[in-house]
Amino acid sequence: MTYTCITMASPVGELKLVANGSRLAAILWENDKPGRVRLGPMSEAPDNPILVRTAAQLDEYFSGTRDRFELELDFAGTEFQKKVWAALLTIPFGETRSYSQIAEQIGNPAAVRAVGAANGKNPISIVAPCHRVIGASGKLTGFAGGLEAKELLLTLEGCEWSGASRMDDLF
Repeated sequence: MTYTCITMASPVGELKLVANGSRLAAILWENDKPGRVRLGPMSEAPDNPILVRTAAQLDEYFSGTRDRFELELDFAGTEFQKKVWAALLTIPFGETRSYSQIAEQIGNPAAVRAVGAANGKNPISIVAPCHRVIGASGKLTGFAGGLEAKELLLTLEGCEWSGASRMDDLF
């Protein structure tokens, strides 16, 4: 399987948009950890319609004129990961959820840490809003794009949280 991609500048750094055919497969961060999202070979495709649409919708999101994405998505992962990522898509713009709330939502309340791990592997950041998942106490927790990017995205959406980041604050 060959993926196509483009890169775009954004307020949170350069983003690599990746398509699998006519569906968005990934949004990768400028300093993404190698292997966080596993994809096959990629080729540049500046005219790919889904990538052009994604870039335009992200520009609208960052300018404050879009609060919902309308894109065909191609999530590649385990069934558990796909459940978590589907739950992310239900978090409304401007709201947050805790890892435990996501675990409850997918019917597996004991899987809080597994939800955190799946959240960290979310291949379609921003569109599948993993940045809206915070610690139960309201503190920011880890984020593939970095906590500064997470804070910027939450601020852009008008979300509130209680302050400093702590990875051990998943509950």
